Amino acid sequence: MTTVGGRPAPAPTAAAPVDWVAALSMPGPEQERAIRELHGLLVYAARRQVHRMGGGPGRHGGAVADELANQAADEALVAILGKLHTFEGRSRFTTWAYKFAVLHAANAVRAAAWRGREIQLEGLELVADRSPEPGQYAEAAALADTVRGLLETELSPYQRRVVIALLVDEVPIDVLADRLGTNRNALYKTLHDARSKLRRRLDALGYLAAATGDLP
Repeated sequence: MTTVGGRPAPAPTAAAPVDWVAALSMPGPEQERAIRELHGLLVYAARRQVHRMGGGPGRHGGAVADELANQAADEALVAILGKLHTFEGRSRFTTWAYKFAVLHAANAVRAAAWRGREIQLEGLELVADRSPEPGQYAEAAALADTVRGLLETELSPYQRRVVIALLVDEVPIDVLADRLGTNRNALYKTLHDARSKLRRRLDALGYLAAATGDLP
């Protein structure tokens, strides 16, 4: 049985196609019925995720929670239609589709949490995690100091702002893109370039010699 958030998902109605991929691929009345049916299932999955993340009526109000769920379902539907060719049939189609709804609902809730909030794009406070071993804490503190220094000396101001917002403050990438007047692909490129610079310098300084060679 397909489940969403640990609970049984609603059973498809009589309008649900036997072959979802075929129905969604061929323009016409059958495709329109399949899209309506699928969208309803996606709204259900998205609404469950919104509530699971604490974004339900108690936090945003019922109307806002429904808006988030419907927004996520709309975006998930577009993504699914664009990736129909990747469905391999290893699971039920609805199980595969629900994952899109859950992902987009999670993004919508995180984005909603940042609406109206100020994003601090300057300054960084890195604190080493406390450890029962003084030697380990000293090493972590030294690494934190090094990373803080490299952020100032190796990255451009724009790269530094993006790294701090995405990796430290965990600002949703779509929210940051909107605030900076750019797009997510450009931010991914900036983040990749910045991480590569930091990785090379940390490796040169010997910090990654015994580690995995990657940054968070």
